[in-house]
Amino acid sequence: MDKDASAQRFQGRCLCGAVTLTIRAEQPSMDVCHCNICRRWGGGPLMSIEQHDAPDIRGSEHVGIYASSDWAERGFCKQCGTHLFYRLKQGSFHAIPVGLFDEGDSWKFKQQIFIDQKPRNYQFADQTTVMTGQEVFDQWSASQG
Repeated sequence: MDKDASAQRFQGRCLCGAVTLTIRAEQPSMDVCHCNICRRWGGGPLMSIEQHDAPDIRGSEHVGIYASSDWAERGFCKQCGTHLFYRLKQGSFHAIPVGLFDEGDSWKFKQQIFIDQKPRNYQFADQTTVMTGQEVFDQWSASQG
């Protein structure tokens, strides 16, 4: 059976509607990144759905790209400033903010990464998997090898 056959389609959009992103997911879930870059980018942790396939983007002429590190870049709507994605420069991995999707508030909160960079002034109540920044990089290196 084709794995995409059981996947659902979800469509998200920026604040002004100039950009829409469509993804497919079988069991959508939310992950949170506490890294310093994500917090600086959005004023708090990045709450996202992780995708290993690039989303279908309509309105791509309105998407701006910022290279935020040697290995990743971030996309935003040039019209309204909405954060659209974090993506690795190699491969097709994307982390897309759950706030873009109407259904995002029903997705299971699964994992927190860069927990070692999380400030002490907030704490989530849900029990999740947690990983330090080093554990994230180690896992990524192992998957590339």
